[in-house]
Amino acid sequence: MTKAKALRGLMLTMGYACVAIGLFHVLAGNAAIPGESSADATVDSLGRFFGAIFAGYGIAWLRAARQSPIRTTAVRGLAGIFFLGALGRLLSLAVHGWPHWFQIVLGAVELALPPLFLWLAGTDPEPHRPAESTT
Repeated sequence: MTKAKALRGLMLTMGYACVAIGLFHVLAGNAAIPGESSADATVDSLGRFFGAIFAGYGIAWLRAARQSPIRTTAVRGLAGIFFLGALGRLLSLAVHGWPHWFQIVLGAVELALPPLFLWLAGTDPEPHRPAESTT
């Protein structure tokens, strides 16, 4: 399997997973957050809102995966956003301590996947476009 095929497959998997997780949070509210099913209406509202945003993030992965060729800048940007989420989890860990075990697993995935995406995407510049004729 080529790196390009692996990248496209991983991007599609990421996109579908993010859409599914986001929609689950929109529909289930607090019940989608381990250990938080009894949280108040403010947390429920926030979780449902961020679920919609996460579903949109997944759609962005799906759109980027369907480009031919896949744009390196899109992969870098989307992977960077995912990595920023991992940094947010680390900040929370420093401020509030250890979360539910499942959040620790998610944080590990969020730290591991961005370098994999960057490696698969390579360092090639964007595809060359024919120069416009000036005549």
